This record gives sequence, structure tokens and C-alpha cells, in this order.
Amino acid sequence: MLRRTKIVATLGPKSNDEATIKKLIQSGVNVFRLNFSHGNSDDHQKTALLIRTISSALEIPIAILCDMQGPKIRIGRFKGNTQILLSAKQRFRLDSELGERDGHQHCVYMDKMYLDDLQKGDQLLLDDGRISLKIENKQLNAVECVVINGGALSGSKGVNKFGGGLSADALTPKDRSDIGAAAALGTDYLAISFVHSKKDIEETRKLLAAADSAAHIIAKIERAEAIREENLPGIINSADGLMVARGDLGVEIGDANLMAVQKQLIDAANNANRVVITATQMMESMITTPVPTRAEVFDVANAVLDGTDAVMLSAETAVGKYPVETVQAMARVIEGAEKYPLAQRSTHRINETFARIDESVALATMYIANHLEAVSAIICMTKTGFTPLIMSRINSSMPIYAMAQKEGTSEITALYKGVFPIPFETDSLPPQEIKDKAIEILRKRGSIKRGDIVLITRGDIVDVGGSTNGLQVIRIED
Repeated sequence: MLRRTKIVATLGPKSNDEATIKKLIQSGVNVFRLNFSHGNSDDHQKTALLIRTISSALEIPIAILCDMQGPKIRIGRFKGNTQILLSAKQRFRLDSELGERDGHQHCVYMDKMYLDDLQKGDQLLLDDGRISLKIENKQLNAVECVVINGGALSGSKGVNKFGGGLSADALTPKDRSDIGAAAALGTDYLAISFVHSKKDIEETRKLLAAADSAAHIIAKIERAEAIREENLPGIINSADGLMVARGDLGVEIGDANLMAVQKQLIDAANNANRVVITATQMMESMITTPVPTRAEVFDVANAVLDGTDAVMLSAETAVGKYPVETVQAMARVIEGAEKYPLAQRSTHRINETFARIDESVALATMYIANHLEAVSAIICMTKTGFTPLIMSRINSSMPIYAMAQKEGTSEITALYKGVFPIPFETDSLPPQEIKDKAIEILRKRGSIKRGDIVLITRGDIVDVGGSTNGLQVIRIED
């Protein structure tokens, strides 16, 4: 059984060379993440070109995901770039009138724009939640806090408000510039950080269109506001996919709530026919050790059983000591989880009606694949990738081979769970020859053999998106 859940790996100083990228692809990476919080546009352009070159040589379609930095609400620095030690019950002040580099044991700078969002009684979480403060008094340009959980604090650490509510535009001036750079390098996916509402997605899409890019947009869910009932449906419907970014999200909603929210987000994305990536600290220990912890194994496996399209590695592959070994370990865990029956069967949308013909054909195909004996593969002739996307929402052990007839579609479908993209040129062949050519490709790959049953979907009008209207059930006889 082929591995269905995809792996997203972040490239960085320890992995963005030709030899390592090749090993990462051969070990199971399907999508490379370029983190725009680091490096410059020239660096990312060179890395993207290297990915495309290696992917082409290996004949394995690989997607590129450019991840925008987004706003990061931070405290100022301490004098001499030192750190301080905060103790429980100590008084500590955040002050917009203090110099940005003049922090000391009892006070540090914070931008007034964010201080204005705070009220007495609010809980602030610094340095990814390691330090927590409670506001006891609000003044015009500062807030007086008491330390709840202390510890060492250095300058420029991030600040979150428990429950959300710090106003910061999702798209910073840097992001707007970086979107143009991402479009120029031909990114397949663009991830927007700290999304608040559908307006952030709509604005991003306009910027991409202005840059002549059709990149698919991934909304990173890391704000408490994003999961509220008045915001989440709009975000899901406006974006092409979600990323469950569990770092800042966990800080803002609390660790105890994170597991349930992860499951809700994955389920909501699947129900809306959107892809979903689960991210943050999935194999964090492998930054420095060659094997994962049992907790990390269970975390990855749980995301697979939740129905995520992909699991993501960040520092593990960007700066970790064992980038290749980490991908190999993650692939093994995924394969193990996918053997569990829950990962192979689905009642997704079984009682619904459908408005689109191609959507109905896609779901009917998956029903047959899961209930007809001897089915070995699904061949999906596609231009835009929509039909394999719909198919991929259904759990199955059957591989979906997306025979992509448009440049770029193979890379887009590389993120879809259970979909294995194959660039495919029809060259205006008649329908029967198109079918025969597709079957021959899979026979040469060893994916199907004599006696197998293959399901083929396609449209009467070749090379036209949204035209899928036919399903054939074929037994391979010779």
C-alpha cells in the first residue's frame, strides 16, 4: 500500500543543498516549505530552481509552499542585549514610552498599538507561553502586570493574549513584497500567517492575481479569532486549504483545547473540500536526536487518523541534525497509521446530494474503489486537479493517479492525500488511445498487472477543466 498522507518539509541551512534535497525527496517529501521569515528573495529563488531541477530529474512532482512571515507582536530588547529572570508574583511593566532597547528587570518596551488592545485582567503569554503575566492596571501608554509563571526572558520575544484579541494585520508590508517574490519563483502554494478573517484571504488573492500567480492559498490558523464561529467558515470558503499551526494557536486557546480544535479544523476542511496541513513540533526531538519520542509517533499517527492531508516538519529539517532520518521516520509512522482500518474506509458525504457532475463522478468512483474486489488503482484524467481533490476527501487504500494535463497541476495535487501525480500529455490522442496510454504508464511502473481492475475518470471534452463526466471500470486482460 502506498503512503497516502503527504510530508511537508521546511528547507533551511541544514537541508537546502542539492544532495540533501534529493535525499529528502527520495525519502518521502512531497512538498517543500520555503520560510520567508528567514532569507531573502534571491535565496528563495535559487532554492526553488534547485527543487524544480531535482524534481524534474527524478520525475517526481514536488510542490513548493512559500510561507509568509506575517506580523509578530514582540517586546523590545533589554539593555546590552541581556536577559532577565522573572519570578512569580513579581511586578513587571510593558511600556510604549520606554526605549526599544532599554528594557530592565522591571520594564520592557511594547508598541502602543498593541497596548491599546489590552484591559485589566487580561493574561499575556510571552516566549511561546513559557512566561505568563496578568494585567493589574492599565495606563495610557503602559500596563502594569504581575508575573504568574516566571523564567528567563530575553529581548524580542513574541507576545500573545490568551483568548486572542491583539490587533495586527495579517499582511505586513514585508508580506506584500514577499508575495510578489513568491509569485516570481512560481510557488504552488502560499501560506498566510495569523489569518483573522476571510478578508485576509481575499486581499492575498488580489495580490497574487496582480503578480500573475494562480498559487493556491493556505490559511494558517494560529489566532484564537480565526476559529470563532463568525470567522472560520469564511476563512475556509475563501482559502484553498488550512494549516493547523499549533504553536501560537495553542498559546492563545490553551493546550487543553488544542487537540479538539485540531480535529474540528481537519474535519471542517475535509467537509469543505479543502486540503489541510497539520504542523508544529511533530518530531521536535529529532532536531538533536536520530529517533523520535513515542509521544511524537503518536502525534503524527493521530493526525493521520484525523484525516489530515499532510504533516509538516519545520526546524527538524531546516536546522536539525537529522533532516533525512526525520523524514524517513515520519514516513514509517504514517505508513503504520494508515494500516489501521479507520484510515482506509469512509462515510464522508454518503447521504448528501451533489450539484456538480464531476464531483458526483469522483465520489462514485471512490465508493466503487472501496467496495469492489480486485480494484488496484484509480486513474483520474485531470486538468485543474479538482476531481482528484474530491476523491482524496474519501479514506481509501486505493491509490489515485492524477494524470495531469496542465503544467503545474501535478505539483498542486502533490499535497492531496492519496493522490499520486503523473504529468500526462494527451497530444490530441483519441479517447481510446488516451486510456491505453494511461494504463501502459501504470503497467510500466509496476502499479497494475494482468487481472487487476482499474477505475478511470475523464471528460468527453479533453483538456477542459471541470468536464469530467465519465467513469470506466476496466479489467486488465493482457
